[in-house]
Amino acid sequence: CLPANQERFANGKLVTVQFHPSAQVVMTAGHDRSVSLFQVKNFSLNPRIQSIYLESFPIYKAHFSVDGEQVIATGTHHSMFFVYDMMAGRIIPIPKVRGVEEKFLRNFELSPDGSFMLLIGNSGYLHLLSMKTKELISTMKVNGRCTASAFTPDSSKIYSYSKEGEVFIWDVRSRKSLHKFEDEGSLEGKCIAVSKNNQYVACGSSSGVVNLYTTDACLKENHPKPVKAIMNLVTSATCVTFNPTTEILALASRDTDEAVKLV
Repeated sequence: CLPANQERFANGKLVTVQFHPSAQVVMTAGHDRSVSLFQVKNFSLNPRIQSIYLESFPIYKAHFSVDGEQVIATGTHHSMFFVYDMMAGRIIPIPKVRGVEEKFLRNFELSPDGSFMLLIGNSGYLHLLSMKTKELISTMKVNGRCTASAFTPDSSKIYSYSKEGEVFIWDVRSRKSLHKFEDEGSLEGKCIAVSKNNQYVACGSSSGVVNLYTTDACLKENHPKPVKAIMNLVTSATCVTFNPTTEILALASRDTDEAVKLV
């Protein structure tokens, strides 16, 4: 296949590449302060649909909303974020979320049911926002610093992975901690994913090891044994994700070239 973004290569590092949830469109976003949308065609040119430019706002992460009507983008050094309304064609700045005291807002997750946005703050704070109004619903806190979070497929729980290698499980409705467990052998937590059928949890750490657990063990045991410890990465595991049928787990490290493995 030809490069998806060949009609407009980015001038800086790309931080996000994501397929639209329902249309044959791919989005790229990155440090050149732009979000670009391309139509994905079969082996022919992938025409650029549009690019939007966010002035003085190198992008840390961008993500389509679940309904595919918005793009949420956070910056590398900002406490604000942007919403791009694709239907109206306008960029909406969200300058300050009342009740959220964070110097930088970078990492976030969207719930699969489209109801919530989870902002991962510093010092272990997790801010749950309404996706509709972008207002704060509640704040939770993990011990230490939270490095990654993931919603379960039914949006009822959140798994939060701390830098210290602990995973906290939260009930979304009550915002109470249900359980916590230690990721075996983790020196520093980096990334986490829950499979689409809710059967497995994958935890990737700074050593490059990705531990695969059953969700049953995660919910019951404080020191669950991994079903498998995957040792294929030699640098820090920075991304783990399951395919939609839970048959393949992708793991990757951004610390070295071509460090992508499919298990």
